[in-house]
Amino acid sequence: MDWMIYGANGYTGRLIAHEAARRGLRPVLAGRDAAAVERLATLLGLPWRAFALDNDAAVREGLNHIGLLLNCAGPFSATCAPMLRGCLAARAHYLDITGEIDVFEHCHMAHADAKLADIVVLPGAGFDVVPTDCLAAILKRDLPDADTLVLAFEAGGGPSPGTAATSVEGLGKGGRVRKQGQVRRVPLAWKVRQFERDGEARTAVTIPWGDVYTAYLSTGIPDIEVYMVVPPATVARLRRLRLLGPLLGWGPVQALLKRQVRKKVRGPSEQARERTGCVIWGIARNAAGRSVQRILRTPNGYDLTVSAALGIVEHLLRQSPPPPGGFYTPSKLMGADFVLGLPGVRLEEAVLASPGA
Repeated sequence: MDWMIYGANGYTGRLIAHEAARRGLRPVLAGRDAAAVERLATLLGLPWRAFALDNDAAVREGLNHIGLLLNCAGPFSATCAPMLRGCLAARAHYLDITGEIDVFEHCHMAHADAKLADIVVLPGAGFDVVPTDCLAAILKRDLPDADTLVLAFEAGGGPSPGTAATSVEGLGKGGRVRKQGQVRRVPLAWKVRQFERDGEARTAVTIPWGDVYTAYLSTGIPDIEVYMVVPPATVARLRRLRLLGPLLGWGPVQALLKRQVRKKVRGPSEQARERTGCVIWGIARNAAGRSVQRILRTPNGYDLTVSAALGIVEHLLRQSPPPPGGFYTPSKLMGADFVLGLPGVRLEEAVLASPGA
């Protein structure tokens, strides 16, 4: 099966392309910038194509003879829909590395079409949301009657340009949590709580992370909140931004902020990635008050994205017969323990609390 990395010349796409070539894989590299894609393909000795996403016919032509697409071109709010349409038409599996709730919802709504096309549709094949989704599934396995799930993470090294641009888009949408099975909008920095890392309290704030959508599909747990560790000053800044409300989502303001991202954000260096890792907390609780808690430690989020995304790609390339077509979360396709087999990942023992603890 021939497969493609679209957005291969971007920060994360380039990391994945280099590792794929090191593993002896032969993806077709693709993107909108023909010169940049050709340079990378020549360096790695890989085939390449260039096409934009503003014309469905061009996308279908670009995906000709491709059986699997890994979309690394963000923001995925702009790239997912045309690429997913193209994959459905080409009968090619669709993967991406999004963390955007609206993109997960869009892909989930295509479940019936994916079944008819007999393709796997799996957004969130990287740090967003493989480790958190697998941890949620592990907690559900440990506490089958859990009705509340809290996930939190601390990620070092700084964002890529695509992640920063996605964060800009999110400012105008506020926060989101899941309550009684429904995704609900809440203010920016709606809740603040602390998590313990190596004996030190870490301040975290609610964010609209992809697991608000996907963890419910993976576990059935109806109440879900996701937190990210930030400096206390950032909490105050986010709460001040509430006053700007819809202005943050206004086109000219978004364009201005994204221009600043393009100028200033380059993504973490190799040295920064090697120095930094991630800690992920998970807490599941049932109606009786019993809880189970786990901590997952991983390499830098971008390094984990590379290993997770390629792990899923290789699984689909070699599995025969392929899995039934449809929408999948990472843990639903790969199993809850998939993340534990990735390099540098370890799970700490559960801490059980009695009712009322």
